[in-house]
Amino acid sequence: MTEQYSIFRSFSNFGLAIELRNILERNQIETILDDNSAPVDVTFSVGASAQDKIEIRIKESDFEKAELILEKAAKEELNNIDPAYYLFDFTDEELYEILLKSDEWNKFDYTLAQKILKDKGKNIDQELINSLKKQRLEELAKPDENQKPWILAGYLFALLGGFLGIIIGYFLWTSKKTLPNGQKVYSYSAKDRKQGKYIFFVAIIVFPCILFFRVFG
Repeated sequence: MTEQYSIFRSFSNFGLAIELRNILERNQIETILDDNSAPVDVTFSVGASAQDKIEIRIKESDFEKAELILEKAAKEELNNIDPAYYLFDFTDEELYEILLKSDEWNKFDYTLAQKILKDKGKNIDQELINSLKKQRLEELAKPDENQKPWILAGYLFALLGGFLGIIIGYFLWTSKKTLPNGQKVYSYSAKDRKQGKYIFFVAIIVFPCILFFRVFG
């Protein structure tokens, strides 16, 4: 069975995506670059970001290796850091937030935030880093809330015989998101996924019936 590729990073800047791809491939990590294409595991919730359209995908088993490669590269860059770099103006609280939400920052800023805090005498050890990563994964793994508008819209389109009812139902039922460690989890709660399943099957039944009556009625 072929190993699945998952989204490792998303960008709005093509140059940054190419730079990351080159770093990974120089270290024997196979990549797939998707430009302006919808991700397989994109969430279907209201307010989902449509800005980061360029995606770097790698094998799920390579996620940890890729992170270590980027961390090593970032540490090497620290030797040439500009003293006026903007992170030096961050408060301790803002720097700790970078450590917590490392998935929202590039590896260089994440590594530099650790160095700045250490230089200030803060205890930034591996135990703390692992604890913050675990806390972040637990937070990101939580199901997306408030899918009621999509559930209502799904039933409406399903009962009216609209094909969109099938699509909404399918995404609510099966949609997954990729965590920073490569793990995939369902995007929505078990309750919302159950509603998505109902919407999907209602739409599957109603859609061909409506289509039949429109063609032969």
